[in-house]
Amino acid sequence: MNQTEKRPRIVVGVDGSPPSILALRWAGALAPLLQADIRVVTAWEFEIPHGRLTPAVADPDHVARGVCSEAVSKAFGSAPPSALELVIRQGPATKVLVDESRQAQLLILGSRGLGALKGLLIGAVSAAVAEHAKCSVLIAHGTELPPALAATPGTNWDHIPKTPGKGRNHAGV
Repeated sequence: MNQTEKRPRIVVGVDGSPPSILALRWAGALAPLLQADIRVVTAWEFEIPHGRLTPAVADPDHVARGVCSEAVSKAFGSAPPSALELVIRQGPATKVLVDESRQAQLLILGSRGLGALKGLLIGAVSAAVAEHAKCSVLIAHGTELPPALAATPGTNWDHIPKTPGKGRNHAGV
């Protein structure tokens, strides 16, 4: 591959929730198979509820970068994939991820994020992104990778604690 050719890209939406950490693990297992780079995206925006004043975070970009970095550490321990890029963008998560999908071969999301209501099969952001993305979307469900992907050459998950919670190994689109 010469310098002008781009490798395929897997975009992963991360908010620090256990499902988003599972999405990172999916990306880590699929990237070698697709010969793809991983672009880990965390979006942030100010939300000011009507009628109340919300205290401002001194540096929301810094806070979002910490959430993103911690999620990567939880997903991969001290051995993240070499072709991994952290991206922090201001804006609504749905818009940011749909924009990111324009340059991606695959976009991976957890089934529910931090803001999702318990009992929903898929979160509002995941559903909206799946509907509007410009590439294929994988919604990661459950708490761990399927055995076939967990055994993917080049991925050693022995040093990584399993995500707490119940669930089956599967993904839906």
